[in-house]
This record gives sequence, C-alpha cells and structure tokens, in this order.
Amino acid sequence: AAYREGRESPLPELAVQYADYAMWQREQLRGQVLDRHLAYWKEHLAGAPELLELPTDRPRPAVQTYRGAHEGIMLSGELLARLEALGRGEGATLFMTLLSAFQVLLGRYGGSEDVVVGSPISGRTRREVEDLIGLFLNTLVLRTDLSGNPSFREVLRRVREMTVGAFEHQEIPFERLVTELQPGRSLSYSPLFQVMFVLQEAERSESSAGNLELRGMGAGSSGTSKFDLTLFTGRNTEGLTASLEYNTNLFDRGTIQRMLGHLKRVLEEVAADADVRLSKLALMEDAERRQVVAEWNATDAAYPRERCAHELFEAQAARTPGAVALRHAGGNLTYGELEERANRLARHLRGLGVGPDARVGLCLERGPELMVGVLGILKAGGAYVPLDPAYPGERLAYMLEDSAARVLLTQASLVERLPAGGATVVRLDADAGEIGREGGERLGVPVGPDNLAYVIYTSGSTGRPKGVAMPHRPLVNLLAWQEGSGRAPAGAVTLQYTSISFDVSFQEIFSTWCAGGTLVLASEEIRADPPRLARLLEAERIERLFLPFVALQHLAEASVELGIAPASLGEVITAGEQLRVTEPIRRWFARMPGCALVNQYGPSETHVVSARVLEGGPAGWPLLPSIGAPVANTRLYVLNQRLEPAPIGVPGELLLGGDAVARGYLERPGLTAERFVPDPFGGAGGRLYRTGDRARWLPGGEVEYLGRTDEQVKIRGFRIEPGEVEAVLSDHPEVREALVVVREDAPGDRRLVAYVVAGESAAVTP
Repeated sequence: AAYREGRESPLPELAVQYADYAMWQREQLRGQVLDRHLAYWKEHLAGAPELLELPTDRPRPAVQTYRGAHEGIMLSGELLARLEALGRGEGATLFMTLLSAFQVLLGRYGGSEDVVVGSPISGRTRREVEDLIGLFLNTLVLRTDLSGNPSFREVLRRVREMTVGAFEHQEIPFERLVTELQPGRSLSYSPLFQVMFVLQEAERSESSAGNLELRGMGAGSSGTSKFDLTLFTGRNTEGLTASLEYNTNLFDRGTIQRMLGHLKRVLEEVAADADVRLSKLALMEDAERRQVVAEWNATDAAYPRERCAHELFEAQAARTPGAVALRHAGGNLTYGELEERANRLARHLRGLGVGPDARVGLCLERGPELMVGVLGILKAGGAYVPLDPAYPGERLAYMLEDSAARVLLTQASLVERLPAGGATVVRLDADAGEIGREGGERLGVPVGPDNLAYVIYTSGSTGRPKGVAMPHRPLVNLLAWQEGSGRAPAGAVTLQYTSISFDVSFQEIFSTWCAGGTLVLASEEIRADPPRLARLLEAERIERLFLPFVALQHLAEASVELGIAPASLGEVITAGEQLRVTEPIRRWFARMPGCALVNQYGPSETHVVSARVLEGGPAGWPLLPSIGAPVANTRLYVLNQRLEPAPIGVPGELLLGGDAVARGYLERPGLTAERFVPDPFGGAGGRLYRTGDRARWLPGGEVEYLGRTDEQVKIRGFRIEPGEVEAVLSDHPEVREALVVVREDAPGDRRLVAYVVAGESAAVTP
C-alpha cells in the first residue's frame, strides 16, 4: 500500500508482486478447492505431536523468546555428490535427502518416531520479502513417520511421498492452516512445528566454516531465531554448507556444535550405505563415544575388596575400644561394648545354624538392640532381612517366606504380631540371659566379600515385593569411597535417622563406625517431628546427616521457622528420591555456610553410584541438581533402546555397572536376568543394572536425572514428567508440597492435576 501511494519503500518491486500474488492466491482458495486442500492437511497432521521435545540445556520459557545465534560446518563436495547420487537413485531431490537425514537426527534426539518440521516453499525468497509478508505465508508442514526401524532408504521414500503430497497442497497459507486445524496454542513455542529446514544456494562469507551466511535467508545474521532450530543448507563451490540457527534461551553453543557433528555423521553413514537401519546409525564419532563410555567412567580406585563390612568395624573396635560408637536415649555404647554384645549374639545365631548366605529376619523397634542385631547377624556370617514392625502382617509373612529366613530376630512385644512360619524366633530382650552366656570373643566365620550382607525388599511395580540380594563387596567399596570423599570431619557424629528397611541405613551406620565416629540414634517420635529433630541436631552437635528429600524439606522448614542452624553440621546427604532445591532449603543452608549438601544417587540394586556436591551460596544452586559423576569403581551408562551409548545431551536409559551391582533378586532368576544384563563395555562376566530411569550426560561429565521411563505420561501428544511440574510448583514460596497426577474423569480427557499443601500465609480460594 505504501508503494502504491508513492511513499518511499525500501523494498524492491518484486516484493509487491509477490504480495499481490499472495492476495490473489487467497482469493482463489474457496469452495471445493479449499476443501480439498484442507482435507489433505487435516489427514496429514492428524494426531501429530504439538511439540517436538528436543533435549534443551535450559527449561523452555513460559513465553517464547527469539534470541538467536548460529553455528555452521562445511561438508565436502565428495559427500555432496554421493548424497545427490543417492537421491537420484530413489527419484528424490537433494532437499528430500537432506530433510530425511535431519528428521532422523531429530527423532534420535527427541526419542520420537513422529517428527514434524517446517520448510519455506521457496528457498530463494529474499529476507526482505520474508519480513514483509510474514514467514509463515509460504511455509509447508512436513511430517515424517520413522516407526518400524526402517532403513534410511525406506525413510527417504517416505519423505519423498510426503513431500510431493505437501507441495501439491501448498496453496493454503500457513496462518489459514493454523486457523483451520486449531492446534493447542502455547505462548512458549510456535504452532505445528518448532524446527525449520531450508535448502538454498549458499556462499562462503568468510573462510571459517563456523561463520556461514546463506544468501537469501541470512542464517543467524540478525541475532534472532524464530524457531527452536532452523537448519540452513546449500551448495557452493566447495561442497555443502550446513548452518544451525538456534534459540539461545534453549540451547548452548556446545550443544549445537555437537548436533552439527552428529548430522555430519548421519549424512556420511547413509551416503555410504542407504540400507542401514535407523537402529544401527551411530551418531557419535569415536572420540565422543570413548568419552561417555570410558573416560567419564575411569573410576578405578583401591579399596579392601576382600574384606567384609563387619570386619571393618572389628578393626575400628580394636583401635578405639573406649570410644563411643552409639548414643541413644538410654546412654552410650562404646566400640568395645558393642563388639562384645554383637559377638555374643553371633555365637548364639551360629548355634542355630546361621552361616554364610543364611537369611535372618530382623524385626525390632528402634533402639540399641537393633544396631546389635545388625552387627551380630553379619558377624555370624548371615544376611539380615529388615522387617519393619509397622508393615502389615501379610507383607511381613510374605517377606519371611520369600527370604526363607532361618531365624527371626525380634523382641517379646512384637512376637504375637509376627507370622514366624518355620523360622526360629530369638527375642533379644526375653532371651538376653541365654545370649549373654555366650562368649564375647570374636568369631572366625569363613564368610567372604561375595557372600550376602543383607536382603532388602523393594515395593516392586507389580505389587509383589522383591528382595535385593546385596553382597559385602559393593558395600565395602561404598564405605571406602564415603570415607575418602566425605565433607564432614573424620569420625563425624552422625544421626541414625533412616529406617533399617532402606539401604541408606547401612551407609549411615557403617560409614560412621568404620571411620571411628559416633552414631546418634533418633527415636521414632523425633523422626516424625521436624521441630524436635531440628533441636536434636543442635543439642547433639550432629556433624553429618542422611535424609531423603521430603524429610529434608520438612526439616528445613522447621529449622528456618525456629531459627536453628547447627554450627556443627558439615554435611547433609540426600538420596532415595530426586532432590529439589526449594526456598526453605536455600534459606536454611544460607545460614550454615560451612555445610555442604550432597546429592547421591543409586537404587537399592546398587546402593550409591554417583554424587554431586552443592557448595557455595545456595542462591546459585539449581532447582534440580544433577546426580553427579560416578563414584569409585562404579560405571554409569546412558543407553538408547538398543543398549548403545547415547550422545552427550541426548536422553536414554541409565544403566549402572562396576563393583556396585548387587547379586540380583533373591530367588527371582527371570526378573534378575531381565534387569541385570551383561556388560558389553567392561570385562568378562560384568553386569549392568537397568534402572528404568531416564538420564543424559551433561557436557561436564555429570549425569542429569530426567525421571522414570515408566512414570512419563503423554497428554495431547506431549511427553510430561510429573516430577518436573512438581518441582516448579514447589519452588513457589507459598507452596510447601506438591503432587502432580494424571486424571481421566471422562474417557479420552486426560488432564494433569496438581495437589498442593499451601504455606500458612497463602490465600486459598475454593
């Protein structure tokens, strides 16, 4: 309009001609012509994912941003010639060949077999024209099905068919398509597609391949990015250029450089063999593969691998028999006293037939007898089976039967509640006289590091608990690493908080005793009362504390409210569930500048395998810290569905190896074989445990936990981790706790629903 009115215009007449054509085109889209085109697009895009969920370096902002940059590479003329020859052989253009490779790469990065990208109809449109008429006016939505593990040749055929169909129905302007299809709209990303692909002529603006500018669209030249990613490709005199324009609020430069390297690798592989299956495409060069498989798992360290856990205690008791090993409400037990009482119990158990690998049920209220029981069972050569008195009788009966416990160690007040079955019952209180007549000298039981230390039952996704059979060697490795890496002083005063039914309790108890520290036993009443727990930390001058996240959150809230920040506390270790650095946690640790927060990771099947230490100002701690790097003599692998290593930044399943792996599930050979698989990266006989956790390597060699593979939900095409939503909600200062679930009140109407526990000052409106 400005041009026709005679006002000065910076645009050439070509722009006006194009705009006139677009206006004429809209006028033609009426009646049956419009219906035919719309019918195609509705069918083509039915059920398409609304968001291509690529792994980003930062969470997606609530409102889409357009800050951008670009990185480029140059591919050889020889590779270009082979790709063109491949296309000709399949009746496909270079555009189709490059698009196929790009969508395969996106599918691998996003873990999706349904990949949607956009592409301008004319790659030669000048940028000024693009800015005038709107980028979407002449944009096609290209959707490719990668399911069924096809060969690349088959993918190329699918892309060719899809592209031809899309170009036959190109007349509908993009904004009209959005209006008609009415996809779910979000302010955080563009509709229908978030990644664009462009093929056009290109020229080298500088000698560096990292500074390419593509003629016409000017990739990255404006410092903006209209999409998450845009791949600009083109021929020039030297070969094939490829430049990725990216949103800098989502991606780091290093991520984009790796992605370009992976694209190059895919193009080289398919040019060499178009019949390669997608499952066989290796994205990584040898150097990156070596890094994630070997270099970041170079954790070999010496430890007393032929010793057992109780032997480490015995050595410490011999060194410091008069030091306090256990403090409890009724008094203290020295190392010498604890050693003697445990030896008497061990001799009594030996007389009942307990020996190496024999399971002994352990059902006691919290108290010093519980600690004596654990140690006595190990000294007798047996493996303890924790039985929480609060468990239902049916569950206790199952665990006793499944473990084939030879002896049940308990107390008189609990006997009537316990279905002992065929186990011999020993009451530590009522039978104390008989046990006390045994000798207090150490036994020489022939038990080795491959014998069982405990069998701890997990809940199990099927509802049938399964017993994790853990030998001594992984536990001794853990104790040696913990002693060498701890942030608390040597021989720290440690609170025994965790239930004996959870593996963390072993770490609490024996990492304290093996280092000559004092274990302070918290009563059940104090464990359940955060204000009292906070006061206990201060009164007992606790130096080290193990807590799961929820308990840590409650303790932090109570401590901040009471103004308690123990100067003695040097290390708080959390494990068992994903750590979220909430506001109460930040505020509490800000008052204890000398205290480190350690995020440890490891399922019951391995115990601890990785750790991340959070130090410095808590204001700078991430909301969801990584689980860190592998600890001594453990291995972490992020693998795809074919158990091949995933590249840095690309999600996969986390598998754990090294000396941490348990023997398996007690008397469950089928399940053991399913979850404990041969280690293809280690020595002969090595095994990996399949965690079912999603994770990815971060560029610095740490692992980021991304949730459970079996808890991930899908709503309207989106893959969602409820835990991530819970973390964001919990970060609100007026939200104490949050739980996110999926509800389907009406068939097909799946919704995310959040339940929150509000803070005291929050205004809740019904």
